[in-house]
Amino acid sequence: MPLPIVHNPSYDARFPAGHRFPMRKYARLAEVLIEEGLAAPGTFIVPGPAPAAWVKLAHEAAYVDQVFAAAVPEQVGREIGFEVNERTALRARCATTGTVMAARLALECGIACNTAGGSHHARRAQGAGFCTFNDVAVAALVLLAAGEIANALVVDLDVHQGDGTAEIFAGDDRVFTASLHAQKNYPVRKQVSDFDLGLPDAMEDAAYLKTLALALEELRGRVPAPDIVFYNAGVDVHRDDRLGRLSLTDHGLEARERMVIAHFRARGVPVCGVIGGGYDRDIDALARRHATLHRVAAEFAW
Repeated sequence: MPLPIVHNPSYDARFPAGHRFPMRKYARLAEVLIEEGLAAPGTFIVPGPAPAAWVKLAHEAAYVDQVFAAAVPEQVGREIGFEVNERTALRARCATTGTVMAARLALECGIACNTAGGSHHARRAQGAGFCTFNDVAVAALVLLAAGEIANALVVDLDVHQGDGTAEIFAGDDRVFTASLHAQKNYPVRKQVSDFDLGLPDAMEDAAYLKTLALALEELRGRVPAPDIVFYNAGVDVHRDDRLGRLSLTDHGLEARERMVIAHFRARGVPVCGVIGGGYDRDIDALARRHATLHRVAAEFAW
């Protein structure tokens, strides 16, 4: 069975070349997946915009209404890192639905991936750090509200701490949040996840993968039977990324994806993959790096 992949062309809000956020990576990622035979034109599962009722499960109603109206206060826009206009609001809504759809497909098929998502800095009251809506938080809460799951595990391996996700689920025993991140990186003020592991800069492949293996075993003991795993596969851990403090190589990145996915699929746990952060100025190289998630996930689609 081919890997279910969720994608919408609206994921690319068409930022100008040279913008700090490499928006063009989403369109290029879809092209790369077609080039590599992981998808074909017309085979992507296309999400529509998320309704306000979904998003308000994770975010304050006033903020959601501001985004939907493209009327976010200037200060909040600065914290997000780009203007919230009609295009970026649509992008955030579609990416959020994309993660909801990928999660539901994972429950059905065992594994599925979005070509966006992982906007883990968006907290309950507002967005931040290039994140408008916390798609993983919304997806988990939508599935919980519908009775499709009773609990969830978030495994966040982006180079930055999943601070928004930790804040949203603080005190909610239904969702266990785990974050392995570069300790000295953004955000300066960390939140408290259920499991946090702040890593030193320049770990490189061997030390990182050994640490990850130990962390996964720790999580097995603490969350023995999650109904679903949301896996944030941020590639900003890569040594060539502008923010890649952990210094992983292509080989290390691929080994990371295979370790995480194999760990959960061997236990029969559904995996919903989202791409998280990546900030290389070389859009093609960045898109191919993000495609590692889908390439490895396809090995476990049966």
